[in-house]
Amino acid sequence: MKKTQYTAYDQLPLMLSVPEVAVVLGISRAGAYELVRSDDFLALRIGNRIVVPKEKFIRWIDSQVN
Repeated sequence: MKKTQYTAYDQLPLMLSVPEVAVVLGISRAGAYELVRSDDFLALRIGNRIVVPKEKFIRWIDSQVN
C-alpha cells in the first residue's frame, strides 16, 4: 500500500481506511484494527470493509487530547 504523509486535517480523505488511520496515528495496522473495534471509536462496516468518517475521526482525536 502506498504510504501517504498527511500534514493537515483537510488533506485526509472523507472516509479513512483502517491502514490510513494507522498511518495518521503512527501506530501499527493491528493497533488500528483494535482501535476501530473499541466501543468509543466510531467506524462503519461496509461489506467487509471498515471505514472511519473523517469528521468523527477528528472529533475522536480532539476528545482524547482534552
